[in-house]
Amino acid sequence: MHLCHGIHLGYCTNIHRGESWEETWQALKDHTLRVKAEVAPQQPYGIGLRLSARAAAELSQPACLLAFQRWLEQNNCYIFTINGFPYGSFHGTRVKEQVFLPDWSSPQRLEYTNLLFDLLAQLLPAGISGSVSTLPGSHKTFALGAEQLEAIFANVRACREHIEKRALQSGRDLHLGFEPEPLGLFETSGETLKFFAHYLDRNPSDFGGLRFIGVNYDTCHLALQYEDAAQALDRLTQAGIRISKLHFSNALSLPPTEAMIARLRAFDEPVYFHQVVASWGNQQPLRRFKDLPDALVQAEQRPQPSLGQEWRVHFHIPLHAPPMEGFGNTQDHLLGAMDWLARQPQACQHLEMETYTWEVLPPAMRSGDVVDQLLREYRWTLHELTSRGLAEASS
Repeated sequence: MHLCHGIHLGYCTNIHRGESWEETWQALKDHTLRVKAEVAPQQPYGIGLRLSARAAAELSQPACLLAFQRWLEQNNCYIFTINGFPYGSFHGTRVKEQVFLPDWSSPQRLEYTNLLFDLLAQLLPAGISGSVSTLPGSHKTFALGAEQLEAIFANVRACREHIEKRALQSGRDLHLGFEPEPLGLFETSGETLKFFAHYLDRNPSDFGGLRFIGVNYDTCHLALQYEDAAQALDRLTQAGIRISKLHFSNALSLPPTEAMIARLRAFDEPVYFHQVVASWGNQQPLRRFKDLPDALVQAEQRPQPSLGQEWRVHFHIPLHAPPMEGFGNTQDHLLGAMDWLARQPQACQHLEMETYTWEVLPPAMRSGDVVDQLLREYRWTLHELTSRGLAEASS
């Protein structure tokens, strides 16, 4: 939906099941239109579309694309951003490390991302920029060698060239956002800057091309690094990195006491990675666990004082949800990102709420059905954006 300062807000449809295009479109009809009817009944409604590689290929067929364009027009909806992180299945089966495959060393990742931009260039309304978000190159556990790293940077360069070509052909502002992720090839603001520095080392004449590639800043992911939102965002933008999109998301936090770790087991589920980052305060380095079961095993084997002062868990919880008894959240980081944007509202025009964990949330954290949760997230988000002058009270 249209907000102030040319900003657009949507929710990421990766919360809904759908690997084929027909399944994806049906979810838009069943759920997204219900959300629109409540939050933007008379306004153009922006959709943050998630397309698997299969769905993207099916949508690219001329008849399918034309039918979808007509559906968007008839329902006063528009696409402004696409989530291109998950290549394959994203619900109902083990996702975990598979969500990083194929990574950016693979030609399949390049072909998929290029196709998303081909589609986006045709779906975008006039005067609106278009973004695609993607994974942070690869995953640290994949033990990448020099050959794979060179392939990553070569594919990024090829994608940048494709985006620029599509932007010139369509007259649209198109940009790719690499998303720092816990235990991704880059996960902190510092590692993100190093990634771009290595890219520019290999492509020294490509600094101007950074208008086509930037960062999808996920507030859950950077909060897990115990970073300050304003400092991290300033660090990136002052280095010339574009903030392609801001993902509004919220993580779980807790003191790693015996009682709280026992309660944390309710969040241990087999579909998604739930990396854990432990902090001992400002004087000691962070401790990272690949997944929640690894952290729970550590808690069984070692006494509490050795587990840290705080654990932050990569488990997206609803934006509007108050902390459960004993648990905290990383909402302060999300609000800090909003404060940062309020001071420089032209710095990022794409905002997307992303709480894809609806199906695996503990029952106590669910409110009604998935549409009810989305509506509550919209109300909370619009209230916070309005209080910062980023949205109008009537939105």
